[in-house]
Amino acid sequence: MKKRNLFLLLLFIRATCFSQGIDKIWLLGYGCCQVPFHPMNLDFSSGSMVVSQVQRNMNFFETIGEICDSQNNLLFYSNGVYVANALDDTMQNGSDLNPSFFTTGWVTHGLTIPQGNLVIPVPEDSTKYYLFHCTIDDWATYASLHFYYSLIDMSLNNGLGALTQKNMPLINDSLVPGRIVACKHANGRDWWVFVHQFHSSNMYKFLITPSGIQGPWVDDLITWRDIGGGQALFSPQGDKFAYYEPYEDLDIWDFDRCSGTFSNLVHIDINDSAVAAGAAFSPSGRFLYLTSGNYIYQLDMQATNIDSSRITVGVYDGFRTNGLYANFYLMGLAPDNKIYINCGNSTTVLHVINYPDSAGLACGFCQHCIPLPALNAFTMPNFPNYFLGADGSATCDTLATTVESIKKNTEDFSVFPNPTHNDLYLTVPSEKIISVSIYNSIGQQIPIEYELLKKEYLHLDVTQLESGFYFLEVKTNQQKVVRKFVRE
Repeated sequence: MKKRNLFLLLLFIRATCFSQGIDKIWLLGYGCCQVPFHPMNLDFSSGSMVVSQVQRNMNFFETIGEICDSQNNLLFYSNGVYVANALDDTMQNGSDLNPSFFTTGWVTHGLTIPQGNLVIPVPEDSTKYYLFHCTIDDWATYASLHFYYSLIDMSLNNGLGALTQKNMPLINDSLVPGRIVACKHANGRDWWVFVHQFHSSNMYKFLITPSGIQGPWVDDLITWRDIGGGQALFSPQGDKFAYYEPYEDLDIWDFDRCSGTFSNLVHIDINDSAVAAGAAFSPSGRFLYLTSGNYIYQLDMQATNIDSSRITVGVYDGFRTNGLYANFYLMGLAPDNKIYINCGNSTTVLHVINYPDSAGLACGFCQHCIPLPALNAFTMPNFPNYFLGADGSATCDTLATTVESIKKNTEDFSVFPNPTHNDLYLTVPSEKIISVSIYNSIGQQIPIEYELLKKEYLHLDVTQLESGFYFLEVKTNQQKVVRKFVRE
C-alpha cells in the first residue's frame, strides 16, 4: 500500500510541475552500511546545507549522476555501473551500464571517473532524461573508447522510470575519460554537451534539442588533454569555460551560448607539484577557484591579466582523518552559493569556501569545517546550471538557424595541408577579414604575410617558420577563430 501511494505521489508531482532538473540533494558515501562506511546526503532544499546519514544500496566512489524533480524528490541516480530509481532499486533496464573490464572491476564501489555521468532533461519533455556516460576501455592508455547516452522515461513503471535506450554510442573514438560537461543554449531550451578527445586538442560537441541529439562537431581547443585528474566546467552564466588538470594546466575560454563556439583563450601555467586538481566558479562568475593538492587559488575573471590576479587563499594544514591526508581535490558550487571541496583521500570531512564572490581571503575558505558522519571518497556531483535562462541578446533562437550556424562554422576555417612544409591554406566564409596572426607554442606573435585567393582561401607562406606547433588566429567582422597547425 505504501508503494502504491508513493507511485501516485510521483505521478502527481510530474503532472503538476515541469521536472526541469534540480540539484539540491548531493549523494555521497560508499561501502554501504557499516562503520566507518555509510551512505550520506547533503541536502540543500531548506536553503542551508544539512548533512545526514541515510540508507542506500548504491555506492559512490567518484562517478555520480543524479537528478531531482522540482519538489526536491530524487528521481534517479547512477554510479556509472547501474541506475537506481526513487525506491533505491535498480531501475527497469538500468543494469549493466558501460560494459568494459574497468566497470566490472569497480562494480561494487562505482566508477572512479571524475565527471563520468551527466543528466540532461530532454527539451520540451518533462518525463524524459538523457544520461550521458562513459567508462575506461583501453588498458594501455586508460582512455575511453566510447561516449554513450541512455534515455530514461519517468512515465514508465508506475512513475519509477525505465531506460528505453541504453549504452547507445555517440562517439567511438579515444576520449578523455569523464569531464562530460554541458551548458544551456542561448535560447533557454536546448543544451550543448561536450566531451574531449584523448591525446588531442579536439573537443566533441553535441546539441540537444526536442528533435534529439545533433552532432558531433569538433572544436580545436588548442591544448592537448589526456587522463590527468581534473575538472572541466562552465561558469554559472555560461559565458566562460574552464578546463583544468595538472599536466597541461588551465585553459579559460569565452563561450558563445548561441553558436556554441569558444574564443579568446587564456592559458595559465600553475607550476606546482599537484597530480590532481579541481575547479569551480563563484556564483557571479567573477572568480575562478582552483585546487592543486595542497593549495587553493583564486583568479579574477575581470582582471586585465587573469594570471597576474591569481592569489593563494588556502594552504593545506596537514589535517588527517582515518590516518589519511585531507588535502584538496574536486570542487562544486552548491545551491547555497558556497563551494564545497572534497579530499584527495577517503576522509570524514569536506572543505568549504563560504563567500566565493568575495576577493582574496575574504572568500572565507575553511579547512575541514564540514564533518561527515561516514567516509567519503572523491564523490562530487556533476551538475550543469539547469536554471540558466535564455539570453535576450541572442538572435539564434530556432533549431534550424542554430544547426545551420554550427555546420557553417565547422565547415569554414579549415586548415590544410596540416602538417605542412611551405604553404598553408585556410578556407574562409564570406566575412570581412580584419586580421591574421600566427603565434608559436609559447604565445609569441610571428609576423606573417597572407593573400586571399578567389575570396575563398587564405594562403600563407610558412617557409620561414621553424618546425613545431603554431596557432593561426583569424579575426573577421563577426568572430575570432583559432586553428592549430604543425610546420614540419
